[in-house]
Amino acid sequence: MAALDWTIVIIYMIFMIGLSVFLGRGQTNQEDYYLGGRNLPWWGVAISTMATQTSAVSFMSIPAFVALKPGGGLTWLQYELAVPLAMIAVSMLLLPFFRRLELISVYRYLELRFGSPVRTLISAVFLLSRGLATGVGLYASAIVLTVIFNIPLSGTILLMAIVTVVYDTIGGMKAVVYSDVIQSIILFLGIFLCISFAISMFGGFDGLLTALPAERWRTIEPATGLGDGAQTPFWGFLVGGLFLYMSYYGTDQSQVQRELSTSSEADTRKSLYFNGFVRFPLTLMYLFMGLALGAAYSASSELQAQVPVEFMDFLVPVFILQELPIGIRGILVAALLAGAMSSLDSALNSLSAVTMRDFVERHRKLSERQSLILGRVTTVIWGGIIIGFAFLVGNISDTVVESINMIGSAFYGPILAAFLVGVLSHRVTSAGIFAGVLSGIGFNLVLWIWFPGIFWMWWNLFGLLVTVLASFVVSLVTPCRPPEEVRPYTLSGSGFFRDQKLWQRGYSMLLVYFLVLLGVVFALDYFAIAVLPGMQ
Repeated sequence: MAALDWTIVIIYMIFMIGLSVFLGRGQTNQEDYYLGGRNLPWWGVAISTMATQTSAVSFMSIPAFVALKPGGGLTWLQYELAVPLAMIAVSMLLLPFFRRLELISVYRYLELRFGSPVRTLISAVFLLSRGLATGVGLYASAIVLTVIFNIPLSGTILLMAIVTVVYDTIGGMKAVVYSDVIQSIILFLGIFLCISFAISMFGGFDGLLTALPAERWRTIEPATGLGDGAQTPFWGFLVGGLFLYMSYYGTDQSQVQRELSTSSEADTRKSLYFNGFVRFPLTLMYLFMGLALGAAYSASSELQAQVPVEFMDFLVPVFILQELPIGIRGILVAALLAGAMSSLDSALNSLSAVTMRDFVERHRKLSERQSLILGRVTTVIWGGIIIGFAFLVGNISDTVVESINMIGSAFYGPILAAFLVGVLSHRVTSAGIFAGVLSGIGFNLVLWIWFPGIFWMWWNLFGLLVTVLASFVVSLVTPCRPPEEVRPYTLSGSGFFRDQKLWQRGYSMLLVYFLVLLGVVFALDYFAIAVLPGMQ
C-alpha cells in the first residue's frame, strides 16, 4: 500500500465517523436511535438492505466460489431464484402486519401472541445466531486487510470493528441507512474496477469465453442435495432458499428493523419490492467478477502461487494487491471496508435493539434519556462480543459466504415457523411453540453434525417442518389462551386481510419476474452445455 492508498482509506474512515456525528444530532429516544424516527425514505432503506447483501463477504467470497471452488461457477445464481417469491410472502404475511403493532423489536410480537418465554427464547436465538454470523463476516473482512496490509489478523479485526462501532454508536439507524447508501456506491465502483482490470489481463470478453472451462459457466446442477453428493443442488437452493429468505427478510431483526423505519406501510413494501427485483442483477455482477478473476487466475502464475488452495477467499485481496495500480488499489480497499461496515453496522444496531427491548427494559424501567444512553453502551458491548466471535468462527466452510449461510440456516427455519404459526393459527400454545423451536433447532444441529450428505439449504425447510409438527403435537396436551386474547395477533382475527388487496400489482410482477429468472438461468445453462464448448 502506497501513501496515496492509505490516504484514501483514512479519509473514508474519517468521513464515515463525521457523517454519523451529523446524522446523530437531535436523537432523544429509542425510536430515533433504532428506527431513525420512523421517517426514513424507502429508497434509503431499500439500498441499505441491499448493502448488507453486497458486503465484503460477498465481494470476496462469491467471486472465489465462482472462480475456484470445485463444483462452483455460475451455479451460485440458483441461490437468488427464490428471492421474488420470498418478497411476496413477507410483504403479504409479515412485515405490514408488524408495522401496525408499531414494534421496535420484532420479537415483541411473539410475547403478544404466545407469552414472554417464547419471546425470550427467540430473542436469545437471534442474538446467538446473528452474533456468530457477524463474527464470521468480520473475520472474512479482516482477511482482506491482513493480506493487503501485511499486519496481524487481530489488528485488522480491531481496526474495522472500532471504526464501525464508533459511527454506529453515535448515529444509530439513520447513520446505518445513509452510510450504507454511500458504501453501496463505493462497492459498485470497486466491482466495476475489478472486472475491468481482470478482463484487461486476457484480451477482453472474447478471452473470457475461452479462458475458463465450460463447466464454470453452468448455472444449474440438476440435483436435490438429499444425499446425492451435490454441492450446489438446484432444488436445495430453490426450496431451501425460499424459506431462508422469508425468515431473513421477515423475522431477522437486522433486516426487519430497517423495514420498520420507513414512514408508511406502502414504503415498506416498496423497499421489499426493490430488493426482490434488484438482488438478481446484483448477484450477476458478482458472478461476472468471479468469472473475470477466474480467467485472470488461470493466466497468472503469480496469482496461482499466492492464493492458497485450502483458502480460496484470498483470490480477491491478492488480485487487488498484485494487479491494481496505486490509487485504484486504495479505492478497492475502501470498497472492501464499505462492504464490511455495511454488514457490521446493521447487525450491531439490531443486536443492541433486541438486548434493550427484549431483555433490559422488560425488567427495568428507564427514562427516554437513560434508555438512549444505555442503548449506545449496549452497541459498544456487542462490538466487543463480535470481535471475540471473529477469533473463534473463521473456518466453518471452504468459503466464508457459505459459513454465514450455514449458521443462518441452522436457526432460520424454526424462527420463521414461530412467526408463521403465530400469525396463521390461533390453536398453538406457548408451550407448544417453545418445544417446537427447540426441536427444530436440535434437528438441524443433528443434520449439521451427523448427516453431511443433506445440503445445508434444506435445513431451513426441515427445521420449519419439525418446529410446526412438534408445536401442534405439544399444543394438544397443553392449555391454550382464551381465543379472544389470541385472535387480534393472527391475520384472520386482526382483519389485516380485509384491509389490503391480497394480490397487488407488485405481487403479480414479482411472480412474473421469478418465471423470467428461471428462463434466464436455464438459457445460460443451455449456452454452457450446447454453445460454449464449440467456441473453445
